[in-house]
Amino acid sequence: MSVQDALLNPTNEQRHRLLKEALNNAGRTEDYENIIELLGPGPDISELAPENSLKNHKIGIIGAGLAGLSAAYELRKLGASITVYDAEDKRIGGRIYTHYFNKSTEYFSELGATRIPISHDTSWHYINLFNLNTSPMTSPDPNNFLYTNNIRMRRSLNGREIEEFLYPLYDLTERERNTPWSELISYADNTMLNSLTPVQRSEILKILPQYSPQYAVLTKMSARDVYDSLDLSQGFVNLLCAVNPIASILLNLSYNETMTGIYSLDFLSVYRVTEGMIKLPLAFISSLINNNPPELPNQTLGKVNIKLGHMVDGIFLSSNNYIDLQYTDPKGDKSSESFDLVICTIPFSVLREFNINPYFNDTKMQAIRELNYLDAQKTGIFFNKRFWEENEPYGNINGGISYTDLIIQSIIYPLDNYSYTEPGTLIASYNIGADATRLCNQNNYRRFEKIKQNLEQVHGLPKGYLDSLIKDYKTVHWNSEQWSRSAFSAGYPGQKTDLAYSMIQPEYNNRLYFAGEHISTKPRWIQGSLQTGKWVANQIAMNI
Repeated sequence: MSVQDALLNPTNEQRHRLLKEALNNAGRTEDYENIIELLGPGPDISELAPENSLKNHKIGIIGAGLAGLSAAYELRKLGASITVYDAEDKRIGGRIYTHYFNKSTEYFSELGATRIPISHDTSWHYINLFNLNTSPMTSPDPNNFLYTNNIRMRRSLNGREIEEFLYPLYDLTERERNTPWSELISYADNTMLNSLTPVQRSEILKILPQYSPQYAVLTKMSARDVYDSLDLSQGFVNLLCAVNPIASILLNLSYNETMTGIYSLDFLSVYRVTEGMIKLPLAFISSLINNNPPELPNQTLGKVNIKLGHMVDGIFLSSNNYIDLQYTDPKGDKSSESFDLVICTIPFSVLREFNINPYFNDTKMQAIRELNYLDAQKTGIFFNKRFWEENEPYGNINGGISYTDLIIQSIIYPLDNYSYTEPGTLIASYNIGADATRLCNQNNYRRFEKIKQNLEQVHGLPKGYLDSLIKDYKTVHWNSEQWSRSAFSAGYPGQKTDLAYSMIQPEYNNRLYFAGEHISTKPRWIQGSLQTGKWVANQIAMNI
């Protein structure tokens, strides 16, 4: 079975076989066991502490995203009494944001986290636990566009269109110009990663007090620094960023942000929850409020109280060694509650304005001030027909992503078997970083007009062609989301080696713990939230 053979609801064995095959093709079969172990869910909490060992413990969790929900799910198995606070009052799931355009939920857009790579075993652990259906997002023949330098091309796997149309436009060295694009990209992406031993590479998926010198030096370099060290020209960097907007975002971040995606092949074969990603946090909620959930039969479980619309803004260690959480309820009344243990899962971009007394350790406080976050914007459009699937020069697309150097950056298409005459949705723009901020600093009308016009440009459609096809649209600008204030974390050079270990340490005499994508080895991904939620629950179990 090849990586291109898309599977519905793949089994663990099928996923692992695809991953092993892909690693073999990349010449890194020796990384397979480390990736499976380090991205796995770890032991069940019941193996670490006796049943009801937290029966007399009150635990507060700040944030009802996937980190908070997974932590509550695990700790409940030990009988803890848990209260989950979330400032949102209209939805749950944190950065999961599924927007349904109709009541039947047939037509929707994913405006938050979406993709589930085959290597992210903790994500699959919970997806399988709740029996959620999954569908591939990787198309064997997407036929997508690349629109850059005002040139429209169909994307190919080997990048021949880049060599033919774009090489002549950029100031490449003779060596670069005579190297096929696929080889040039492989050289840029893989040379430093492959210079590490398998043990050193495994540190990409670890948070340690100290790292090997060979790996540490790479985390303190930016992607731009690495390209310079490889004697790649500014012309190459310009071309790379023109054809791949993600490369432009990564350029000045720690090279670790690039390596982590390559190491575990995060973009090779990705899936989504078929009926919408929101089904995952809803499955957690359904289980947490059930005294006898079907996946945990005949177990004595702790009670979970989920308080939406409760805005926590203060964390205090009391004189009797309890943790007091200060919050404002939906009526606007201020109150507080004391807990034996607390787990904080909210982004540091939100924690930054909390009242904290006493302060956490110096390095964690610096991380709260310093940790880099990126902005992002997604716009989903509901059309009365799937114009992108028509047998026309502007169509013949089924799944995949079109890239552009225009401000919208990328267009994401659904992979399905509908007729093009049927209604459908696509992500008309997914952009990250400064372009997201620039686009969303405009009023709603100007922003949507720009997205629509860029979409028409990429597809070669006349201006205004899409007007009669659009039924509805929805935009989420993550910097403007009050309880996120960012899309996801993305470290600058040195932030992993300098800050990450302190970020995961508990505070207040092992009574205050932390979880979330921002303290994980998989920032930006659902995996990072779920794995740290489960991990922190296990840490509490081991510290009883």
